[in-house]
Amino acid sequence: MSFLSETDVAHLEHHARVIRREVITMLGKAKSGHTAGPLGLADIFAAFYFHILKHDPKNPEWEERDRLILSNGHVAPVRYAAMALAGYFDVDELQTLRQFGSRLQGHPERLHLPGVETTSGPLGEGLSQAVGIALGVRMDIANNHTYCVMSDGEQQCGAVWEAAMLAGKERLANLTAVIDRNSIQISGGTEEVMPVEPLGEKYEAFGWNSILVDGNDVEMFCDAVERARMESEKPTVIIAHTVSGKGVSDIEGDYMWHGRVPNEREVEAWLQELGDEK
Repeated sequence: MSFLSETDVAHLEHHARVIRREVITMLGKAKSGHTAGPLGLADIFAAFYFHILKHDPKNPEWEERDRLILSNGHVAPVRYAAMALAGYFDVDELQTLRQFGSRLQGHPERLHLPGVETTSGPLGEGLSQAVGIALGVRMDIANNHTYCVMSDGEQQCGAVWEAAMLAGKERLANLTAVIDRNSIQISGGTEEVMPVEPLGEKYEAFGWNSILVDGNDVEMFCDAVERARMESEKPTVIIAHTVSGKGVSDIEGDYMWHGRVPNEREVEAWLQELGDEK
């Protein structure tokens, strides 16, 4: 069963392509940052900001909003691009990424940019923050949902599993974690650096519901989120297999682009490959 119409899917796929174009342009201008992860996550962030989240770009502190916690803060460009296109700030501001005094830091800073829920940088902390927020929301008897986006590499951090254990114990059904399972990290493939599999079974052992999806398929991802929201007894982890560098054939799946940015020639070629999207 799909929760999206064909028109909805086309709408989200369009936004994902525009997000990718903005990510490439802003990284090329900044001449520093991370490329592979943001491109791989464009479909997921399009789904969040243009379909899933209960939010109000004109009122970022709206008490009834859903919370989106970004644990792997180095993929910030994809969040900034999605936020700008959704109306949180002017799209032109994206070109200030990583510049001195910019609100768009290399890692999101909560006090600088309205709509960013937490400051992120050191990996492995986001799930703990999300668990605390979800607990607080439940104490307030509110109907908000908390989402936490994590990298697969940070599943190597012990703090993630402490948070997972608490979430399972507290049966936080108002919490959904999304793992970007692109299988790369800065020094190589995750399963060569420090194996994290079997991820689904590990979370289930901690009292979670687990769902495996293609994270570059917006329809499949949105359906998984709806299934997670219908879960009433336990938190859910969505293990979203994505292609790092998605949309740029020359760098797809190449871990060397984890922390590299395109030069002017590459920016032009990549935008041409993605096609003209307005």
